[in-house]
Amino acid sequence: MNNKPAPTIDLGSALMLMVLAALWGATFFFAEVALNEVPPLTITLHRVVWALPVLLLVVLLKGIPIPRSPRVWFYYLVMGALNNALPFSLIFWGQTEITSGLASILNGTTAVFGAVVAGILLADEPLTVRKVIGATLGVIGVVVIIGFDALTQLDPKSLAQIAVLGAALSYSLASVWGKKTLAGHPAEMNALGMLTGSAILMFPIAIWSDGLPVLSLSINVWVSLIFVAVFSTALAYLLYFNILVRAGSANLMLVTLLIPPFAIGLGWAFLGEQIGYEAWLGFGVIAVGLLITDGRVLKMVKISKQTS
Repeated sequence: MNNKPAPTIDLGSALMLMVLAALWGATFFFAEVALNEVPPLTITLHRVVWALPVLLLVVLLKGIPIPRSPRVWFYYLVMGALNNALPFSLIFWGQTEITSGLASILNGTTAVFGAVVAGILLADEPLTVRKVIGATLGVIGVVVIIGFDALTQLDPKSLAQIAVLGAALSYSLASVWGKKTLAGHPAEMNALGMLTGSAILMFPIAIWSDGLPVLSLSINVWVSLIFVAVFSTALAYLLYFNILVRAGSANLMLVTLLIPPFAIGLGWAFLGEQIGYEAWLGFGVIAVGLLITDGRVLKMVKISKQTS
């Protein structure tokens, strides 16, 4: 029997979690700015390519060996597809039809559905009643946001929302793939290898779809692209893996609830975006689903009843 206590969030981890949420929340805002001049797939290409030098520098400065095994690089290629190339592209395409705030809310289903995917595919993370209830609430929250009519009509806006949900599913599959194949490798190398794999995939796809990237862009768009690459990708993944080690995956899941307020706030302040009451109500249902999936709130309530 394993009596090792579950990881907790200390002050340092909490601060890093807030910074990570701000960086990922800002991604939706800066992507909205970049979409004025750059197609979605090319934004994904910029995001992964400009992040590579930063992560390579970190790996070299730390003296982390770069793997030579073709099998490991195949693992990185698949991880890059599931965790970067596919979800980034789906989210950026989705933002051509829906607001950055709504995209961030729909992306919030990642942790809820991720628990179910892990429960199905990982023997050490069994699917429990609590996880099923949490996922069910997540689905209900999504339906509240999109609406039953939109689901039957499949207009561009509802397709865009479904695309963002597809990105959430891809992230969920990526977490399982990473746990199965990349455990034991340094976090910094995993981030570098993953983004290298996604860059290899995105070069031909983006050029085939959008043509060669145009470099004569406005200052605002270049600032947005560099921020998304350097801060929301390279720095964010370094924080991500650091929090994972310090606080554990369950605590890291909480970042999903912190991202939408940043994205919605930036979209409202600088882009004039408005979020309807359905989106807020749906976000509330998704948040409850995540808290039930996480389980700690239920344990606190149970302990409170026992001591009262």
